[in-house]
Amino acid sequence: MNDWDSDWDRVDDYLVGRLVPDAPDAALAASDAAALPGINVAPNQGKLLSLFARMVGARRVLEIGTLGGYSAIWLARALPTGGEVVTIERDARYAEVAKANVVAAGVGDRVDIRVGQALDVLPGVSGPFDLVFIDADKINNPHYFAWALRLSRPGTAIVVDNVVRGGAVTDGDSVDPSVVGTRAVIDLMAGDPRVEATAVQTVGGKGWDGFALAIVL
Repeated sequence: MNDWDSDWDRVDDYLVGRLVPDAPDAALAASDAAALPGINVAPNQGKLLSLFARMVGARRVLEIGTLGGYSAIWLARALPTGGEVVTIERDARYAEVAKANVVAAGVGDRVDIRVGQALDVLPGVSGPFDLVFIDADKINNPHYFAWALRLSRPGTAIVVDNVVRGGAVTDGDSVDPSVVGTRAVIDLMAGDPRVEATAVQTVGGKGWDGFALAIVL
């Protein structure tokens, strides 16, 4: 571990302790107990997603990549009465854990978990959505972004997670499918006149990464 890694953890712990006292920690514990991969968003990033949803006045949210439902809980908390998070998870076992977690968190009535490969499920999903969170297999990011646009409206926010890849995103010669898919989605955001976009690096307990944010015009 590098010295700055421990600093990142320490700062995250401080910020989460001060600003994110209501993190749904039980969902993380249940996911850990079920041996799900520890690739959920960090608590402060989860709250950031919740704030994004509030900022755009979201009533309907689409999430691609449910895992244990941690980010879905954060997103659902931001919605008004009658709001809905449609979230897609390819692994049926993960989806069962997520279902239990969202119910335990008190947002089960606002979260619709659909099981299957996202590119198979998305044709049956009806838009528009006010916010789309893309956090699944990175090689298909360009396809997920294209679907996000199809299911959006002017003003929809599209968030793509894990776009820095520990700095590997700058390697145009990379053959890593996750890097290739990430570079492709950034190129799409840069070249599509239907959106304005940016990306931000992040460091913290989850390491060195970042997210991209696009607004549909």
